[in-house]
Amino acid sequence: MIRVILVIAVTIAMPLLASSQRPKDTTRPALVVSDTSGKVLEKVPAKIDTAKIKDTAVKKPKHSPRKAALRSAIIPGWGQVYNKKYWKVPIVAAAIGIPAYLVYYNNEWYKRTRYAVRVADAGNNLPIFLDKVDPELRTLVKGKNVNALINYRNEFRRNMDYAVLFGLLFWGLNVVDATVDAHLKDFNVSDDLSFHVKPTILPGNVAGLSFVFNIGNNNRTKTISSLR
Repeated sequence: MIRVILVIAVTIAMPLLASSQRPKDTTRPALVVSDTSGKVLEKVPAKIDTAKIKDTAVKKPKHSPRKAALRSAIIPGWGQVYNKKYWKVPIVAAAIGIPAYLVYYNNEWYKRTRYAVRVADAGNNLPIFLDKVDPELRTLVKGKNVNALINYRNEFRRNMDYAVLFGLLFWGLNVVDATVDAHLKDFNVSDDLSFHVKPTILPGNVAGLSFVFNIGNNNRTKTISSLR
């Protein structure tokens, strides 16, 4: 009785095992061609063209360092916005805005002190031009302290030059930062770092050890072999 049951079970199980091991058909349902009478003339399997599917797939545009550099060169901070590093925008604005304000401030005082020097050298026409002199400089103008006024003028001119220099420097750093960030945008900086030691066979059938480093999410390994 037990043998009969085993034979029946094996008979039932064999077709199921065969169907489960059969490779899956990647083709679509067959295209049936029939005439007007309904008689089937031909069945054409409609295969899926995977190449066309890959070609028509929408590809994600690659991040462009050139676009980031050009945008940062035109408007500071625009490249950082393109790289989606929004937290850097206030830093870039401060780095460019402060030198720009210092250029304006020192230029205004440079023009005031320069005019004050001219008034101090005017001589008899001093009362006429004194009203146009900045109130903070009138004391020096009245005292004919031309050397002090010249020193102030030169100092404001020097500070203005320094502010322009630092502004251009920070502008260039803004472009470099946006370009580097754009280059690293598509770079894998995963924390998946691992190290393994495993035995290996070196050339010449020599036993040794392999030091395997897994870097990133792309399943690439760096292997360093050593002798036994």
